[in-house]
Amino acid sequence: MSVAAAIRARDPAELPGKRDEDWRWTDLRGLVREVPPPSEPLDPAATASGPFDALADEVVAVANGGDTRIGVNAGGSRTVALRIVSRGAGSHAARVAVAVGLGGRLTLLESYEGEGAYLAHAELTFEIAEGAVVERIVLAGDDAEGVSVSQAEVRLEPGADFAQTVLTGGARRQRLETIVHHPGGHAELRLDGAYLLDGKRHADLTTVVTHEAVDGITRQLTKGVVRDQARGVFQGRIVVAQGADRTDARMGHHALILSDRAEVDAKPELLIHADDVSCAHGNTIGALDEDALFYARQRGIPEPEARAMLTEAFVGEVVERIGHEAAREQAAAWVSERLRGA
Repeated sequence: MSVAAAIRARDPAELPGKRDEDWRWTDLRGLVREVPPPSEPLDPAATASGPFDALADEVVAVANGGDTRIGVNAGGSRTVALRIVSRGAGSHAARVAVAVGLGGRLTLLESYEGEGAYLAHAELTFEIAEGAVVERIVLAGDDAEGVSVSQAEVRLEPGADFAQTVLTGGARRQRLETIVHHPGGHAELRLDGAYLLDGKRHADLTTVVTHEAVDGITRQLTKGVVRDQARGVFQGRIVVAQGADRTDARMGHHALILSDRAEVDAKPELLIHADDVSCAHGNTIGALDEDALFYARQRGIPEPEARAMLTEAFVGEVVERIGHEAAREQAAAWVSERLRGA
């Protein structure tokens, strides 16, 4: 069962639901009773510019579905803004294939831009050759009425470096999933994310990393802030296969719940089938530090401003790990706008 299959067949029974263990907190089958008809064709040039257009050497856009490829030759370098645009009340699927050659470098500035009550699916594949360096920065701006699923599968070669940061404000239902095949061989992986949710928005950040051989490194940090009736989901699984000795993997998820009706569901997992490894995970869910809030107010800072400052600092640890300077500044501005606007 998959979202792409449901869209092709216009059959809601193909959608994943709460009986599927990995989808039990993001039930699409129970939400979508009828798959909408195909979305109307859309020219990306007819839409406003994307959030990363000014930071990239080139812009690649997919609007209301379609296929595209992004490639970097061996030893080459590209900075690409990838826009995945959804408009209207239809359903559509997009496919993006990314390939980076030996020693190549790619900065992928990826945005999801939604407007309407659509059902959208994006499938991304990454083939990262030996010694290549990729940084993927995702800003998911789906509509509050949209249903959006993005699924990325990443295959690394030894010595590759893949860094990812996903920032999202959620949707009616939203899932941003990343599956990584880690080859060991001193390849390095960073998977970070932040969800800032209000109203009735829902965001699901799911990752699965499989270490398949010796000497692999993974670092993962996800932070979330939820208020009103919003719901955040984090599922992180790191699998260390038999023989993948000397794996070094660390995962952390930390969330703030800022109202009584908001919810966070978290499931960090380590499945270790090798002996000589260094692996750990941490998970915390709580409220703002009242002592810090009191101290800020004693210094004359109004309570709404003090709360925004503290939550901004909480999320800032994720933003600061972004390597691309201009994108890091853009991400910090997005976080500030969402927190202070709320």
